[in-house]
Amino acid sequence: MLHDVGIIYTNAPKLGCYGDKHYLCHGYIGRQLLEKEGLTKHALVCERHVGVGITAEEIKNNKLPLPERDMAPLSIEEKIICFADKFFSKNTRDLMHEKPVGKIRTMIAEYGEDKLKTFDEWLSFFIRA
Repeated sequence: MLHDVGIIYTNAPKLGCYGDKHYLCHGYIGRQLLEKEGLTKHALVCERHVGVGITAEEIKNNKLPLPERDMAPLSIEEKIICFADKFFSKNTRDLMHEKPVGKIRTMIAEYGEDKLKTFDEWLSFFIRA
């Protein structure tokens, strides 16, 4: 759960978080926290695990409350955590319940075909049928 450390500063009452930042910010906030502790590689995982990654262009075009830079997983470790994170909720009621792939695909598809394509590529790579 280290990759979600920044969540404590977000406004996500259902998750027990009462900060003043938008939920999307938990990635880059986590990066800042871990960089202060000298955990540079771990910090990048925090920033790059949101969704299946967010580009600087998406941040700019959608006026997202994020620093305007690419926040997509690059290393295999970042991709593993980003992928695995889609299967479980932070909500305490659902912590132990794995989300079905179909539900994850539906949620990701709401953000565009390119996002779904990325998830499907990871699905093929990490879960070889």
